[in-house]
Amino acid sequence: MSTKRDYYEILGVTKSASAEEIKKAYRKVAMQFHPDRNPGDKAAEEKFKEAAEAYEVLNDADKKAQYDRFGHNAFAQGRGGSGFGGGGMNMDDIFSQFGDIFGDEGFGSFFGGGGRRGGQGRGTRGSNLRVKIKLNFEEMAKGANKTIKIKKYVKCNTCNGNGAKDKNSIQTCNTCNGSGQVKRVQNTFLGQMQTVTTCPTCNGDGTTITAKCTACKGEGRVYGEETVSIDIPAGVQEGMQLSLSGKGNIGERGGSAGDLIVLIEEEPHAQLQRDGLNVAYDLHISFPDAVFGTQIEVPTIDGRAKIKIPAGTQSGKIFRLKGKGFPNVNSYEKGDQLIHVNVWTPQQVSEEEKAMLEKMGQSVNFEPKPEKNEKSFFDKVREMFS
Repeated sequence: MSTKRDYYEILGVTKSASAEEIKKAYRKVAMQFHPDRNPGDKAAEEKFKEAAEAYEVLNDADKKAQYDRFGHNAFAQGRGGSGFGGGGMNMDDIFSQFGDIFGDEGFGSFFGGGGRRGGQGRGTRGSNLRVKIKLNFEEMAKGANKTIKIKKYVKCNTCNGNGAKDKNSIQTCNTCNGSGQVKRVQNTFLGQMQTVTTCPTCNGDGTTITAKCTACKGEGRVYGEETVSIDIPAGVQEGMQLSLSGKGNIGERGGSAGDLIVLIEEEPHAQLQRDGLNVAYDLHISFPDAVFGTQIEVPTIDGRAKIKIPAGTQSGKIFRLKGKGFPNVNSYEKGDQLIHVNVWTPQQVSEEEKAMLEKMGQSVNFEPKPEKNEKSFFDKVREMFS
């Protein structure tokens, strides 16, 4: 299995590059490996797709933020791919989405192809959608599959997304003769130069509609509902965003769909607290249990676990359950569960209990004698979060 190259490396820019710099860099790389300049060269075609994939992510503020934080794992399979890596988009999709970047280079006049691979446009790309999903600790730790219903624009079934009343209502565009492009010849000091631009009449579709679909008013889409299955990876945290390519609003007249942006929210646990990958739990024990020691069950993400409290355990002692925390979404690292012991002091006692405690208080064995090597509170806190 090949390793994906860094998107910034592919385009030859730094993380601090502006949107305009990213666009210029993509244009330069894409022009170098454009299929019309490299006919039959599969390696060049793959580099062209690779550059398009990088630009599709870095040109989108949300996706760029996810990539900067989580790398390629942000768009791994089951986490909402970027649209390219999983084979979700082909060459037509690339030209449909980014064709304006190549518009003035004259592809089709010099290299025998069209900037839109035959000129057939695919309508306007749909907008992105955002939803929030609340997860409990177990779902965040183990991953989950959530099925939700989303109100959004979907393809019109009456016209199958083309926006026409019937097949006889679709005609070839008279301006571009169905190519979706208009060629223009200019005289320069180097001679005649031919450029290709999107047809202004049909917006690159190559066709015009004489009678609109009554169901969608010619848009090729209607407002409806779709059930979406979302795979949540193990290790997500509050505030993380997952992107599901093509699950947003469908575009007009066959345009590709936008993305579904899923914002993760954390459902508080009744007993546990989260700190990064670690889980913290406050355990309260009685004075006799602290003196004699005991075994006790504590809650964990995976259920309940039994731990041993040694005799003579001091209040403030921290026990660590290795590997009982949250996994790292980007690696095999796993956090721990930290158990903070609190020796419970009763606020009211009976006369008999008071007499026993007063008698014990006279014993030298009950005088505080902290060991010199015992860690201070600040040392324990520092160790807990290191």
